[in-house]
Amino acid sequence: MLQYNIDLKGKTILVTGSAGFIGCNFALKLLKEYEHVKVIGFDNVNDYYDVRIKEERLGWLSKYEGFTFIKGNLADKALIDELFAKYQPTVVVNLAAQAGVRYSITNPGAYIESNLVGFFNILEACRNNSCVEHLVYASSSSVYGSNKKIPYSTDDKVDNPVSLYAATKKSNELMAHSYSKLYNIPSTGLRFFTVYGPAGRPDMAYFSFTDKLCKGETIEIFNYGNCKRDFTFVDDIVEGVVRVMQHAPEKVMGEDGLPVPPYKVYNIGNNQPENLLDFVKILQEELIAAGVLPQDYDFEAHKRLVPMQPGDVPVTYADTTPLEEDFGFKPSTPLRKGLRAFAQWYAEYYK
Repeated sequence: MLQYNIDLKGKTILVTGSAGFIGCNFALKLLKEYEHVKVIGFDNVNDYYDVRIKEERLGWLSKYEGFTFIKGNLADKALIDELFAKYQPTVVVNLAAQAGVRYSITNPGAYIESNLVGFFNILEACRNNSCVEHLVYASSSSVYGSNKKIPYSTDDKVDNPVSLYAATKKSNELMAHSYSKLYNIPSTGLRFFTVYGPAGRPDMAYFSFTDKLCKGETIEIFNYGNCKRDFTFVDDIVEGVVRVMQHAPEKVMGEDGLPVPPYKVYNIGNNQPENLLDFVKILQEELIAAGVLPQDYDFEAHKRLVPMQPGDVPVTYADTTPLEEDFGFKPSTPLRKGLRAFAQWYAEYYK
């Protein structure tokens, strides 16, 4: 087990993507559980999906005295530099990104601007502000691409991305490594695996399936239902981020007299991939139990098995051994429990 070397009490923490699904839940945990913590939230609140959900999340955060929100674009270097100079964050948690594998096929420019230019601006700001003790950033299980070996280990080569989104996330890891090496900036990348939960992203399968079923539309299950996903409940992701952020990789000198990059990468996944057909069955049962769908809903008439889509992979499966060894934590929320929480939130939010 690693010993924490960052005390969060009274610290200023920059959370980019704070109106997003993971960013909001992460910021809420910090504000609820750590004394006198100051969270600087940053987000462009774009319309990639329903802005009302993002605004609702920001509403939850604005109830806390320690929360300050700045609306802006990560690609705006002057704004990022101004933000760092004004608030002097101790820990930077970069959760902002243009998400979505399929969207990256039709809208590549959005990914270059947010995931590459935006992340570069964060790295430069960390380099130029000695107040930053640790940079934590979201990577993705997508970096494993067409990797045939499972479970996916952070020791595996990840040189075969199958989408631009995956390529930008791998680029983030490379960029962070170079800045850690050149400027001795402690950085930790976190490869998230299929995050789900209440008030999540409407473009994710569990959410979009629910929307379509409620409208009486047909849902498409890719790869004829033979895909497996390591579904990870958002609370488990957040717990992992909070633990990791409190240990910045140590600054040490190598045998060549130069700094060894203070750089780490971890998987955060449930370590238990679920078949998509089983996932859909559980989702259906929980939507009925929550009253979102009627007891006699004919699911068979509303689902269709279709081929694999471009950018998709058949299996995601996280090896979380390093996370367990270093932080004593392993995501463990059962899929049914997580989907039940989502179904109950959906029933309440959409009445």
